[in-house]
Amino acid sequence: MTEKPLLNLNADLGESYGAWRMGDDDALLRLVQSANLACGFHAGDPVTMGRTVRLALAAGASLGAHPSYPDLQGFGRRAMRCSIEEVEALVLYQIGALDGFARAAGTRVSHIKPHGALSNESCRDPALAAAIARAARAYDRDLILLAPAHSRLAEAGLAAGLTVAIEIFADRAYDDDGALAPRGEPGAVLHGSAACRAHVAAVLAAGGLVTRSGKILPTPIHSICVHGDGPDAVAIAADLHRFLKENYSLAPLPALFF
Repeated sequence: MTEKPLLNLNADLGESYGAWRMGDDDALLRLVQSANLACGFHAGDPVTMGRTVRLALAAGASLGAHPSYPDLQGFGRRAMRCSIEEVEALVLYQIGALDGFARAAGTRVSHIKPHGALSNESCRDPALAAAIARAARAYDRDLILLAPAHSRLAEAGLAAGLTVAIEIFADRAYDDDGALAPRGEPGAVLHGSAACRAHVAAVLAAGGLVTRSGKILPTPIHSICVHGDGPDAVAIAADLHRFLKENYSLAPLPALFF
């Protein structure tokens, strides 16, 4: 019998803060194989970080740092004027913070995935992308960089000698340059499990991003992201989990490369 190819399903988790609750991490960790955990700059706090690390470890999900600009009020989705030195330092700071909780729980952070505006800008800006890649490599050259398809960030990771996992988003539409359609535009964010499943199925069948105009941008695909903060996150992840298991073996990110 032919073995099924490996694929990864990931989610952005640990995004509660203090008394404020965001998402259903427990339910999502029963469905995804890798967790990108907020490190306190756009969401998350020390107690939330420690708790979510333990939940992910119990679920068998690999851990990723999800660093962002220091923007709690804007959930990390607002661009900020930071120098390259500042970006490198704030990314390194956040990886180390999460890895401290991981080590205390008997595990390690195995990947990094920038969040929000930091991710979006690094997809277009080679200098910013290189700063993120340098910070990841400086912390641990074995870290996997989880980066969007057709991005400067993916290119910077490869140039830095990092293992790069290419991801697509289950709930976001793409423009012809490979960038995510801006959130404020109609149709940029997909809602409901049926729409997200159809989007993912089309991308996997095409072997590349399928843009809003119907253009296909070929790319390898290692991981599919479900945003954990959406109201349909658990339903979307459950539907994708069932659908993907028909043709793939779902595995944590390190299992795809090491």
